[in-house]
Amino acid sequence: MGKFIQEFKEFAMKGNVMDMAVGVVIGGAFGKIVSSLVSDIIMPLIGAITGGLNFTDWKWVIREAVMEGETVVKPELCMTWGNFLQVIFDFIIIALSIFLVIKGINKMKREEPKPEEPAAPAGPTQEELLAEIRDLLKNK
Repeated sequence: MGKFIQEFKEFAMKGNVMDMAVGVVIGGAFGKIVSSLVSDIIMPLIGAITGGLNFTDWKWVIREAVMEGETVVKPELCMTWGNFLQVIFDFIIIALSIFLVIKGINKMKREEPKPEEPAAPAGPTQEELLAEIRDLLKNK
């Protein structure tokens, strides 16, 4: 049993696993931020533009709720396809946000100044070569 615990400890403490854990936690927090952006800012603006349209209210009722007075005997059975549209919209915005962040990081990586390589020694020009050939021919 001790060997199993030791192997698990080595696995859990590897750099990649810890990096991935941090990424999952930050990704969850980022998802909450983007979901709030969509539901609290973007969707109300879309609702204002479209005259109060709210996707989450859209549903297809399969069976109405059965009531006895004010008591619900059987709850309503429905497909909330408007909420599904909302989640798709959230996903598109999250994917776009991640794309823009990654694109920005890649752009910053490319723009890092690269150390300049020393210039290759300049060779003789065509005129210098011709003058050297002329001098060699004179000396013969």
